[in-house]
Amino acid sequence: MRLYLTKEDYIETDDALDISIPVNFEKGVTAWYLDKSKSEIVRSDKFVGAISEGGAVNFRDIYFNPHAHCTHTECCGHITPDVHSINQQHQSIVCKAALCTIKPKEILVDESSDFVITLDHFSNIEDDIKGHEALIIRTSPNSEKKLSKEYSGTNPVYFDINVLELLNKHEIKHLIIDLPSVDKEQDGGLLSFHHKFWGIPNNPIMDRTITELAYISNDIQDGSYLLNLQIAPFENDASPSRPILYKIRRAV
Repeated sequence: MRLYLTKEDYIETDDALDISIPVNFEKGVTAWYLDKSKSEIVRSDKFVGAISEGGAVNFRDIYFNPHAHCTHTECCGHITPDVHSINQQHQSIVCKAALCTIKPKEILVDESSDFVITLDHFSNIEDDIKGHEALIIRTSPNSEKKLSKEYSGTNPVYFDINVLELLNKHEIKHLIIDLPSVDKEQDGGLLSFHHKFWGIPNNPIMDRTITELAYISNDIQDGSYLLNLQIAPFENDASPSRPILYKIRRAV
């Protein structure tokens, strides 16, 4: 179905682009030094939750961490003493989103190489970000390995704190990345980008979100999209999420 956003701009609702990574118990993504997610058959003296073993239904316990095992969306409760719930603040988000592909810059930090997204990366694409409420960053190189990557101990790509100048200038509320964190994996617990993004502790910005561990396949072009950020109803600082993109087209 064609849905018009303005007199000229429209989306095709049948052309949804899912950029989430699901919880995959066999070969899913993993981060933060956790084991793989698990799915276990529920068993008791009089019940087995597996049809293959004679049960009436399939009935499993699921063990996973949204920060480590799938695409997830965080609210400011991720870094506050009172654990604000993503479910109370953001149940569904629909807004314009800009998708940009960036090749991180290699820099020397403490005699080792880090790969960082810096403010300079946006010098030629800043105009593409204007007028959007959400920013989606796809890092290059990009491959399906991100769907099952073990990030723990790999010092993944992270964001330089100065990128916040751009996000604040253009009033970006929702940041979506294909990385386990906006901050360096081992930073002594500072989480500087997280804190400044949400204005913690002095000026909390409650309506901002960060979505991590997305996967944007190479056949999705950079550009302007309508984002439907679907968030599972967990009373927690973060929840599994499914960002859906619709290419914004212009009627001829």
